[in-house]
This record gives sequence, structure tokens and C-alpha cells, in this order.
Amino acid sequence: MSEGGLQAPVRHPLDWHDPDFYDPAKIDEELRRVFDICHGCRRCFNLCDSFPKLFDLIDESESGELDTVDSADLKPVIDACTLCDMCFMVSCPYVPPHEFNLDFPHLMLRYRATEIRQGKTGGLEKELSKTDRNGKLAGLAPGIANWASATGNSLTRPILENLAKVHREADLPKFHGKTFALRAKQSSPEVNRDAPAHGRKAVLYATCFVNYNNPGIGEAARAVLAKNGVETEVVYPACCGMPQLERGEIEEVAVKARRIAAELKPWIERGYDVIALTPSCALMLKFEWRLLLPGDADIESLARATSDITQYVVDIAKNEGLAEGLREIGGGVALHMACHARAQNIGAQAAQMLRLIPETKVSVIERCSGHGGSWGIMKQNFETALKVGKPAARQAAKSGQVYLASECPLAGAHILQAIDRLDLEDKPGFKASQHPIELMAQAYGLVDGRE
Repeated sequence: MSEGGLQAPVRHPLDWHDPDFYDPAKIDEELRRVFDICHGCRRCFNLCDSFPKLFDLIDESESGELDTVDSADLKPVIDACTLCDMCFMVSCPYVPPHEFNLDFPHLMLRYRATEIRQGKTGGLEKELSKTDRNGKLAGLAPGIANWASATGNSLTRPILENLAKVHREADLPKFHGKTFALRAKQSSPEVNRDAPAHGRKAVLYATCFVNYNNPGIGEAARAVLAKNGVETEVVYPACCGMPQLERGEIEEVAVKARRIAAELKPWIERGYDVIALTPSCALMLKFEWRLLLPGDADIESLARATSDITQYVVDIAKNEGLAEGLREIGGGVALHMACHARAQNIGAQAAQMLRLIPETKVSVIERCSGHGGSWGIMKQNFETALKVGKPAARQAAKSGQVYLASECPLAGAHILQAIDRLDLEDKPGFKASQHPIELMAQAYGLVDGRE
């Protein structure tokens, strides 16, 4: 038996149709097997709050070992996992193909899926994950929705905290009345036929966040691609299901995967590439769906055709060359590498793209923001999420750069909140966090720069 694996991680499909997948006794047995290995290794002690909780639980037990820890006491360890995948992709030496066969995040997912089968989860927290419904409803009156969700609203945020358990200080995304998909139907940027990459065609999978909360990211992506000769269309059948996956709603995710793959199939057959605008959604299309529905031809085809937006721009730069016209943006960038971008195992594509902008220094931050999707906004998690994100916030604050950027807009906003909590004599002048593609559009003069 080897001490640790040096080979690339291999992820096995989730056998969620097998009744044993939901057997509480078998899950407890596997939890104890995995947690005992983690206890003996402790390499992940500083990744998230799951591992400190686990190790404290064991150290404070009667024997100092897992055998005297009650199974009921393991739930806080499981609840603290955000499914960021960093332990699996970056730190753990015992993931497959090592014989220990550890997949900590997917074991946590299995536990949550079983809780759903047992009817132990639901309520308003479940309603928060329905991003399409919530986006459509908020889009009917975005001014009222944004007023009610503003952190400074002392009237509505305590109510939201009491009813939905969303911490009153957690920054929440804003909504727009005109979605990105609707804007795309109404107008399209003119394609630069003189660009080296002219002839490429791509369909943009809008993602729920870009569609309802930040259409500017999508518009910047279309503008940059058009400048580089790429013809684009925008398609948004539904949310990718990441919010449901985080909760353990596997069957619902599988339904969405089949639907979206079927709607994107004709575009792929017509020679279009598929581009996801946020890394969590790219991870779902490329990897997670394949593990839920192995062997599905449409999902396999979609996975092969999909790129992250920054990955796609870098590919153009390497193969055809970018269109002329990039100019300085007036300062460097503190770039947070989102966990789901790192989990794709494609390298620091966003950093490579931003370094194509003239005279632009990029300081890369490879620490978790602590946000964890909807996990970090909840009342019971918010302070922990800020604590986990403080190292990334401190690195960004001390970088000396003009811009803060993250491929995950929620992570970027969370880092800004963590920076506000830091005890620093000189706070950085970040006004907002931007998606890297927005900075690329700014460098081309396609959008106005932000203060």
C-alpha cells in the first residue's frame, strides 16, 4: 500500500440509483472509514471549516480517536462542507486511483441526498435554491426586490433572517428586469470579420447568475468575442442545478442536465462551441453531470464542447491570436481564483487572459473566499464564511492592485465584505469586484472602466 498518490485524481460516477447509496448504516460506515483516514493525515486542516470541526471532535473525545465519537455528532462536519472540491482536487493524497478511494465532497453529497429522502430538509432554505423562479419573480419588480435585499435595510433584512435564515449582513445579488437572454435577442454586437479567429461560432450558456443578476458579464463576453470575430448566440434553458446539487437534490439535477443537454445538442451539431460564463456552471457541464449520468451521449458531447469563458479567450490567443486594440486599464488586478475554476483542473486561465492586457500585473489569490454558494449567506454560516475567506481578503487587500476580480461574482463580493472586517490601517480602494471578462472588455474599449 502506498503512502499517498501522485497520480491525477480520478472521480468515479455516483451510483445514486443503488438503494445502498441511501442506506444510513452503510453511509455511517463509510463516514467513519473516511474520517479516520482524514484524522490520521490532517493535510486539509486549513481548507474549510469541516476539517477543524472533525479534528476537534476527535481530539476532544474520550479516547482521542473516532471510535468514541457518536455518529450524531458528525452532522456539523457534513453541514460545513461547501462542495468546493478543493480537498479532492488539490490536497488529498488518497483520492482515486489510490486504494483508499477517498472522495470527501461526494460522500457529503451522499449524506445530504439521504437526508432529503428521509424528509429532513426543506422549508424556505430550499426555496432559496430555486434561482430561475426567484429571478423571474424579482425581475417583475427589481427595484422593490433590490430595496428589500439591501444589507442596509433594517426593515426587511431582519425579517428575511428570521424566516429564511439568511444573515442580515450577507451581501445578496441584485436583480434586473431585463435578463441577459432577453437583451441578447434584442441586439447583437457586430462581429469583427478581420479578426484572426473569425469563423468561430459559440453559444453562450447564460447561467442563472448572469441572466438574472449581472447581465453585464454576458454583454462583456459577447463584446469581447465579437471583437475577436466569434459569432455568438445566447441560450438559457434553465439553471445548471449547482444550488440543488449543494443540497443533495441529485434527481432534480439529473432532470435539468438532460433538458439542457438536449437543448444545446443542435447547436453543437451545427459546429458551435459552448461557453459557460461562471466557473460553477462550467464545472457542472464539464464534470458533475457526467458523474450523475455516465454514458449519456448528449451530456458527453456537451462536456467535450464546453469551455469556461476565460479558457475560450486564452484558446483564441494561443491558436489564432487576439484581435488588435487591447490597451492598458490603469492598474493591476488582484485575481481571486474561484474554487470551481480550480476544480476544473485547466490551470489559471483567468490569470493568463488578464496578462494579455498590456502593462497589467496580476496577483493571483489561490485561497477560498469562504462563500460556498448559498452556504455562506446563511445565518449559521456567515461568520464562519468570513473567517474562512479572511486569508484571501488579506492577500487581496495587501496586493497593491487597483482592481479586484473573480470569475465567481459571489466570491468577489464576499471577499469585499471580508476586507471590510479586516483591521488594516490602509484599506484598498476596491469599489467592486469584476469578472475578468469585464476587464478584458474594458481593455478593448468596449465598456467603460469602473472607478
